[in-house]
Amino acid sequence: MTEKKQEEKGDDEAMLRPNVNLTDDEHKQQIEASWYRCEQFGLEHSTEPNFATLPTGELKDLRDQHRDLLETTENEIIPYYENILSNSACMIVLADRQGHVLNTWGQKRFGRGQYHGLVEGNQWTEQGVGTNAIGTALISGRAIQVGRDEHYLRANRYMVGSASPIYDTGNELLGVLDISSDAYLPQDHTLGMVKLMSLSVENRLIFAAFQQDHFILSFNTNLTSLDSHWSGLLVLDDRGTIISANRRAEVVLARDLSLLNVSQIFDCDMREIKNQPLHMPMKTRALGRYQFYMKVLPPVTHVMKVPDYRRDSAYQAPPKVIGAEKPMPTEIPSNVIPLEELEHGDERVRRMVKQAHKIMEKDIPILIHGETGAGKEIFVRSLHYHSSRHKEMLVAVNCAAIPAELVESELFGYEKGAFTGAQTKGSIGLIRRAHKGTLFLDEIGEMPLAVQSRLLRVLQERVVTPLGSTEVYPVDVKLISATNRHLKDEVNEGTFRQDLYYRISGLNVELPSLRDRQDKRKLIAYVHERLRKEEPGPPLSDSMLDLLVSHPWPGNMRQLMHVLKVGMAMADEEELEDWHLPDDFFDDLKLQTEVESELGGKATSLPKDELEEVIVRLLEEYQGNVSRTAKAAGVSRNTVYKYVRQRAD
Repeated sequence: MTEKKQEEKGDDEAMLRPNVNLTDDEHKQQIEASWYRCEQFGLEHSTEPNFATLPTGELKDLRDQHRDLLETTENEIIPYYENILSNSACMIVLADRQGHVLNTWGQKRFGRGQYHGLVEGNQWTEQGVGTNAIGTALISGRAIQVGRDEHYLRANRYMVGSASPIYDTGNELLGVLDISSDAYLPQDHTLGMVKLMSLSVENRLIFAAFQQDHFILSFNTNLTSLDSHWSGLLVLDDRGTIISANRRAEVVLARDLSLLNVSQIFDCDMREIKNQPLHMPMKTRALGRYQFYMKVLPPVTHVMKVPDYRRDSAYQAPPKVIGAEKPMPTEIPSNVIPLEELEHGDERVRRMVKQAHKIMEKDIPILIHGETGAGKEIFVRSLHYHSSRHKEMLVAVNCAAIPAELVESELFGYEKGAFTGAQTKGSIGLIRRAHKGTLFLDEIGEMPLAVQSRLLRVLQERVVTPLGSTEVYPVDVKLISATNRHLKDEVNEGTFRQDLYYRISGLNVELPSLRDRQDKRKLIAYVHERLRKEEPGPPLSDSMLDLLVSHPWPGNMRQLMHVLKVGMAMADEEELEDWHLPDDFFDDLKLQTEVESELGGKATSLPKDELEEVIVRLLEEYQGNVSRTAKAAGVSRNTVYKYVRQRAD
């Protein structure tokens, strides 16, 4: 390629990988591939979208994890597109790598007023929403536009979406930007704009991560475009080693730039770059042939460099001092409950919190037993944010919620092309995302046996091998598991590996159900007060608190939160009264009263042999439904399981 031809390409050249402009045939193939995946997911054109909306607490956690991405987009990118938002019936949407909407800007409802589902906390994946710009861009790793009739679900065919993926400074998929509308906007223009926006976000993240201590070199074929988002960016240390680069740089130079020296790319060395006057462009050649202009931005923190003898290959770092103090958080997120507020007078819970908090700093796994909805994830979130790992990620995995065929790829990650439907860039996996942080495996008893075997190897060897790869990656995670099953019985039945059970059960603790809490009255009042901080409302009257305390709470803390939220919404800042509460609340009370009347008191007060007879009879009456049996008998599900097993033996 001649210098003239290289210059003629300029900034209009569509060389962005993987955001290369698709030809009509390539675009058609992308849509057809997506429709095929939708068929494999069992979707039909008439299927209603399933947005798998995140609870408020999880959404807050997710937004905290992506704070840099959100702030960069909000403060440094969106202001440049205010004219688009003010003059068009469109929305700009930012989603994470799993398709969860983190934030939106622009029209909250489109022109015809449909509910479009582009709201915070909703998940736009192909599995739940069919072919759509966000979900399809995440799977393909490429910018794509999905027209009205190209959406797989008819419910989405009133809009057009244009989406482009965002990659972080390590070239890992971070999220996606989308522009959606039901208006007939110039679509080529919209797709080009969303590509530019995603590049802008990536470039700003590079500056935020490296500008303080590193040299940032921008280069382009055109002198007037050196400051544009289409320029290549290289991040250099003081020796000229390339430690990061944006995607534009890699495409234009057609090289793997990782840890090369800048002198291997350009006809200049680091000494010249350091001495280049600020804001003054320089002209050079790349790879001995292509002409570029470049500009150098020195580190913000420019201090005198002194010799560092640790760079010598013979240097060995001293061993870490065992027992050295580790930094603890001074502040915790607003949606995390302080450790001292996890109990309000229940000695069992107090002891459990104290034990688990100590073990968080040891290389010992924690296994939490407890009924569904008892607050296991709330407990784990508090432990994580009160530990030395609080600055790293808490990755919570509900093993029962992930389809069995996807558990392995979700946990361990995969290489690109490892299986049909895999993202083109592969996936790092949830275990590696928790590196240096906490991995919480909820409902671990639901994990398939084949995956249990792989998990055991990870815990033993402390390395992960992604699917389709032979490379191993070291991992350092604090493992916390939870279950509502009797895992020892599962081991005896052959549905849970014995060696894995003993690997995950270092400290075993049991989180009592809400109905069994000794501090139930104070706990209910505390939960209500926390909800009042989110939605203003009156305090609980003594009579209402008495009513809430008398409830059996088969759904535990999760049900309590639901009942209080519904009641407060119905009360609308008036005093909370009986009629404000949902009907199923009183159904549970009625059932409990009937059982107590039949038994002459609570079932739990009966002798063990009589209680066993009651449980067996109720189990037959409710056709084997353990939850309804436990609710009717006023006991926990675990108690039902125990007596049924005794009967079988």
